[in-house]
Amino acid sequence: MLLNRGRNSVAIPGPSIIPDRVLAAMQRPSPNIYDGELIDIAESIFPDLKSVARTDGNVAIYIANGHGSWEAGISNVLSPGDRVIALNTGFFGSRWAFMARTMGIDVEVLDFGMDECFDPGVLRNRLGADTSPYVKAVFAVQTDTASSVRNDIPELRAVLDDVGHESLLMVDCIASLGCEPHEMDAWGVDVMNAACQKGLMTPAGMSFVYFNDRAKEARARVSGVSGYWDWVPRTEPEHFYQLFGGTAPTHHIFALREALDILVHEEGVANAWARHERLAGAVWAAIDRWADGSAIRPGVSDPSHRSHAVTTIRTTNDLSGGHDGDTDADRIRQWCESRSGVTLGIGLGFPDHLSGSAFRIGHMGHLNPPMILGTLGCVDSALTALGIPHGDGALEAASRVISEADATFGLE
Repeated sequence: MLLNRGRNSVAIPGPSIIPDRVLAAMQRPSPNIYDGELIDIAESIFPDLKSVARTDGNVAIYIANGHGSWEAGISNVLSPGDRVIALNTGFFGSRWAFMARTMGIDVEVLDFGMDECFDPGVLRNRLGADTSPYVKAVFAVQTDTASSVRNDIPELRAVLDDVGHESLLMVDCIASLGCEPHEMDAWGVDVMNAACQKGLMTPAGMSFVYFNDRAKEARARVSGVSGYWDWVPRTEPEHFYQLFGGTAPTHHIFALREALDILVHEEGVANAWARHERLAGAVWAAIDRWADGSAIRPGVSDPSHRSHAVTTIRTTNDLSGGHDGDTDADRIRQWCESRSGVTLGIGLGFPDHLSGSAFRIGHMGHLNPPMILGTLGCVDSALTALGIPHGDGALEAASRVISEADATFGLE
């Protein structure tokens, strides 16, 4: 018997669940794009985008996904032949590096695997040897959506400062913005990439590049930036249409305005960070119980390195005999979607022989305890129904985390 006759739940790490209010804001005719309400709403978005990132710097909006924000950031501060170091702690650091290479950038990847954050000592030694200096930028992903590793960005800035290196610090916050603390100015981030479809709870289609004065100086030294990616007219426009490189993404603007009202003006960014921390803790507590003497384990062993936005779960029995070659992770995902109406994230970024040994739970954006407990309950039911060995008490452990005192999580 199938039980998924209610509203399906998408528990993937983005695009995240969109609030009904945000969807409703898009249900309207196309507006006047030359004058009136659209211009006022668009201009109101920029201060709130900056407040989410904790910056007084600049932010440019692009009609693109997160990959578009990568290309925009690279185009504005780097020239072909420039050398950068990319820190990879999963999958997306390597993809960002690949994109830079296609643009003629000389990229050196420091890979730390799928379970650990970057090693500051390795970076310190590498930059200390760069006496020329040739390295123009360091790329780092705050939360890698594939591995669910969370990197310590202030520690990265400390390494650059200790070494006295002048390279730009460029940080991908596509999965983390609005979900966990990011203090762009206080942490000394020069360029930051983000997108609208995760913590900002807006349908995919817009991305953002934040940048400070050091990055503006680098932009002045770069020649040949394409007219579309150039952030100068987007942040210093003579005409409204230049904010978006052409026609504005009208209905995405309406949606983002509503989402920022929810995040910034109603909940408050710090409270959103605390909510994500609490719900992430509930997920980890459940996984720890499942992992007790079983074939399930957390993808990231050290809790201090785990993302507050997404959790990767590994199945240690890579192939389950007698099930047509499907892995345990595949079977869990298939059961949850077909029987319970819960869509889990696929494993991503692992070697081919391990590609099916993981699944992911997204816990970002528009999310509350019933939603996360419902997802965990469905996974727990799948483990039981499929006969996959697992420890007991997962839901009780998750519930205890949710019921802990607010002071534990710094809620305002």
